[in-house]
Amino acid sequence: MGIVYVYRRAHFSASHRLFDPNYSDEKNLAVFGKCSNPTGHGHNYYLEVCVAGERNPSTGFVIDLKKLKIILEEQFISFVDHKNLNTDVPFMKGINPTAENIVVQCWKQIAPHITEGKLYSIRLYETEKNFVEYRGE
Repeated sequence: MGIVYVYRRAHFSASHRLFDPNYSDEKNLAVFGKCSNPTGHGHNYYLEVCVAGERNPSTGFVIDLKKLKIILEEQFISFVDHKNLNTDVPFMKGINPTAENIVVQCWKQIAPHITEGKLYSIRLYETEKNFVEYRGE
């Protein structure tokens, strides 16, 4: 039948501060630049989730996109939207909220809930020009 790749895009806004608590303010500034601002800064993030698999012969779906939308909302977006990633999000506690770390945590939050097809990749756009992609371990 062949593998089909199904994508869902989502959006959230969040603030964060990139820093290592073991570094001085000067070293944080040298390593993370203006992203280490002690009061933080924000982004309008876009998330692209890809689920791959065989089509169900009766429905034609790899995954019902309504289900994927609900999984994303309930397992990830509702936790991060309009939040401070350093302080307000339980699964980000103690993790420097770089785009790389956020996308891995997103994977961990949603992968167990994908029961149709298989989570193939997640892209996280921090800006229009900067994005990361994760395909699991």
